[in-house]
Amino acid sequence: MKKLPSRQDVLDFIADNPSRTAKRDIARAFGIKGAQRIDLKRLLKDMEADGQLQKRRSSYRDADKLPPVAVLEIEGPDNDGDLIARPLEWDSDAEPPRILMLPRAGDPALGATDRILARLTETPKSDHPYQARMIRRIGHNPQRIIGVFRASSEGGRILPVDKGRDKEWTVAPGVTGGAKDGELVEAELAGPKGRMGLPKARIVTRLGDPSAPKAVSLIAIHQHAIPDHFPDDVMEQAEAAKPAPLKGRRDLRDLPLITIDPWDARDHDDACYVQTHDDGFTIWVAIADVAHYVTPNSALDHEARKRGNSTYFPDRVVPMLPDTLSGDLCSLHEGVDRACIAVEMRIDQNGTKVSHAFHRGIMNSPAALNYEEVQEAIDGRPSDKTAPLLDDVLRPLYAAYAALKNARSVRQPLELDLPERQIVLNDDGTVTSVNFKDRLDAHKLIEEFMVLANVAAAETLVDKKSPLLFRVHEEPSQEKLDALREVANASGLQLAKGQVLKTAHLNRLLAQAADTEQAELINLSTLRSMTQAYYNPENFGHFGLALKAYAHFTSPIRRYADLIVHRALISAHGWGDDGLSPWDIEHLAETATVISDTERRSMQAERDTTDRYLAAFLSDRIGTEMTGRISGIAKFGVFVKLDETGADTLIPIRTLGAEYFHHDADSQTLMGSDSGTVIGLGQRVTVKLSEAEAVTGGLLAELIKMDERMMPRGPSAKRGKPPRRKMSAAKKKAAKTKRKVSRKR
Repeated sequence: MKKLPSRQDVLDFIADNPSRTAKRDIARAFGIKGAQRIDLKRLLKDMEADGQLQKRRSSYRDADKLPPVAVLEIEGPDNDGDLIARPLEWDSDAEPPRILMLPRAGDPALGATDRILARLTETPKSDHPYQARMIRRIGHNPQRIIGVFRASSEGGRILPVDKGRDKEWTVAPGVTGGAKDGELVEAELAGPKGRMGLPKARIVTRLGDPSAPKAVSLIAIHQHAIPDHFPDDVMEQAEAAKPAPLKGRRDLRDLPLITIDPWDARDHDDACYVQTHDDGFTIWVAIADVAHYVTPNSALDHEARKRGNSTYFPDRVVPMLPDTLSGDLCSLHEGVDRACIAVEMRIDQNGTKVSHAFHRGIMNSPAALNYEEVQEAIDGRPSDKTAPLLDDVLRPLYAAYAALKNARSVRQPLELDLPERQIVLNDDGTVTSVNFKDRLDAHKLIEEFMVLANVAAAETLVDKKSPLLFRVHEEPSQEKLDALREVANASGLQLAKGQVLKTAHLNRLLAQAADTEQAELINLSTLRSMTQAYYNPENFGHFGLALKAYAHFTSPIRRYADLIVHRALISAHGWGDDGLSPWDIEHLAETATVISDTERRSMQAERDTTDRYLAAFLSDRIGTEMTGRISGIAKFGVFVKLDETGADTLIPIRTLGAEYFHHDADSQTLMGSDSGTVIGLGQRVTVKLSEAEAVTGGLLAELIKMDERMMPRGPSAKRGKPPRRKMSAAKKKAAKTKRKVSRKR
């Protein structure tokens, strides 16, 4: 009887014979026959359980080694310019090997995220453990999911964290990526549906503990594919940057251009100063000259365009530019020379802009202030830092702002009153409180100055017939206006009909609702009626601001659109060779689409993160009664905005009682088939929180009271759906008539 091979003997044989790794091949190699095959099978199973072997179909391979042919994903070039790939299937606890690609004549150009089938050769004595030659390219950018991995004997499943998805993905044993049960993972679609009807997945990244507070924004970053790592060539270029010289620039260092930002701001991309005259004011707005450092077609430029904008989370920022630039050289810090593009704007006593001129200069800010300390100084409580600036710097700012308010009242931009929510975290990322930010005159002052500067940029470039990106906001569709009018009428308010819509009409509606129970509802409904602003090389005006031409100029550190406008100003004024390139001009429409998309991506990621933080904050208050207002009506339930936190919670329709509720999309109501109870937007309610899922950000509640009236209780939000009786045609007609009568009253 042959002696059973040792574990090392098996590993050595597999390494020497990569094409002969089935159990029968191993048995034949060691002369194992008859009953000993059972012992060999047990040995191979033990090695598989201990992670020494990985079974693939009917063959075995060393878990810490790659097969001779494998699917790879291209990562991109390293610092030496060599093209590096990684294996898509790697189930070892060790780090996956970095594989050196050896391109041949005739191979297609490969870039990051490309997928290839490649033949591998072990090179243990070189810098890379494997070298690879491409067999064929097989595509890139498969569908991905973020979720919690649940291990099983057959691999496992992934439970999605996106509350918009409810379908699980299955993971086969060989493609778990070493993930542990309960870990947050990123996976990609790996094949068609299996026997259970669920899509198959391959885990590509392990993200750690999903309940960790700092995982909240990480989930959004991966879920929305926001780039959060700068390539080496981008970092090298940023770190090699030097301060801009004074030569060829206007010296503005004698102007006390101060920055006013949030107290925790790390970058300062705008500064301002006001000179007072008998007939008005000169407002100076200086903006960081990012175009000097981020030049067309550079690695920095490509990365900034890909990101489109910075993305802000309560615990971190994913910046558009590396910190070397965004937090240092491009930031208008106090007491240091900084390159800028400044606009000098003359306004009269009524706030009307009389003239403006742009300058490329060097400035030196005497003070970096925050909104609160500036407002405190104006309100009579100056600090040691603001007292010396009060008369000559701060008061003129507010005087110019008072004039601009006059011009604003004539222009009538949309005046929405929606408080901004602020989530406060402690050092480990746990939510300690949820507050609403105060809107100070210091905030409004800076906003008005920035709007005026953006208008000046658009007007200059239009006048000089230069290509640029406009910030476009089109008027609402007729359908959305009709829906807003329904809400207004149901609230006893009026919205003008049968005339060309202007923001002044919407402002009159908002003024009617001000200081009433319906104020928040009307503000939210007006916001929802608006179209989303976007970037475009063609000018369609800005409806919300009531402006004919508008372009973003004031935030080039965090928005790529502003960088394009800066380049356009440089070219239009002949300030240097770092203006708009021919490629920029040719691809302007494409750039507009890219950065409009990245802006929406960031907004959704920020909103999802806020939902998750709020769910985590409320998770220990299950069973607590809370007050709020109905903010949305859908076929499947009622959305309520909670008073204390501003969080949105869902009351599933199955919990509203045993009767059938008819949904009327036009009036945005639900009506009970038996009781005639009408549930509509804006109603005050008391709810009991029944579920708060931090990983998905989902909140569920049960309706307790509506307009101080106790409501019948349906089944718990966590239990199954009860049988629902449909409303007859006669009852539907009666219900609609009743709603019309109630609205007329």
